[in-house]
Amino acid sequence: MGGSDRLREYRGKRDFERTGEPRGSGASSGAEPRFVVQIHDASTLHFDFRLQVGDVLRSWSVPKGPSTDPVDRRLAVPTEDHPLEYEDFEGVIPPGEYGGGAVIVWDRGTYRPTSHDRRGRPVPFAEALDRGHATFRLNGAKLHGEYALTRFRGGKGNDKDEAWLLVRTGHAGPGGHGTPDPRRARSVCSGRTLAQVAAGGRGR
Repeated sequence: MGGSDRLREYRGKRDFERTGEPRGSGASSGAEPRFVVQIHDASTLHFDFRLQVGDVLRSWSVPKGPSTDPVDRRLAVPTEDHPLEYEDFEGVIPPGEYGGGAVIVWDRGTYRPTSHDRRGRPVPFAEALDRGHATFRLNGAKLHGEYALTRFRGGKGNDKDEAWLLVRTGHAGPGGHGTPDPRRARSVCSGRTLAQVAAGGRGR
């Protein structure tokens, strides 16, 4: 399925005359796949974890955010695919629009797929996700090291009950454990908090 078709649900939920979110132009990707973690103060405050897979960002809503502590097993609920340009989105989605509220880019960078089969052969990342277990190494401004996404409920497709776990594997990352207070967390792009973005209106 092409990127245009994969963005049908994303585009169908948004009025681009009102929201500053990118419509998606099929921007080309770099040599390494990208990831972004955004904090979104919508109807519920949560983190959005997005991994570039092909020409879209596969996305999960992570209520408590990704953790650097391997003990933490973070619930991750799949959401619709987003365009690659969403990596740069920071601002305010207008009230009444889908996901209305402030958004900051908490972290972003590149990642390296590390999934293998039982014989130690590399498994393409999209295939690993389809199978329900994918491992990868993040190289961001804040998040570094090995992580895993594992589906524990539901199946691929339009299963509304599908749920995953996002877990830091191996040793805990340097610089402390857990996830920062999302209200105090600052954007890796602008240095602003959610409150400062909200006060600034639509922002970027």
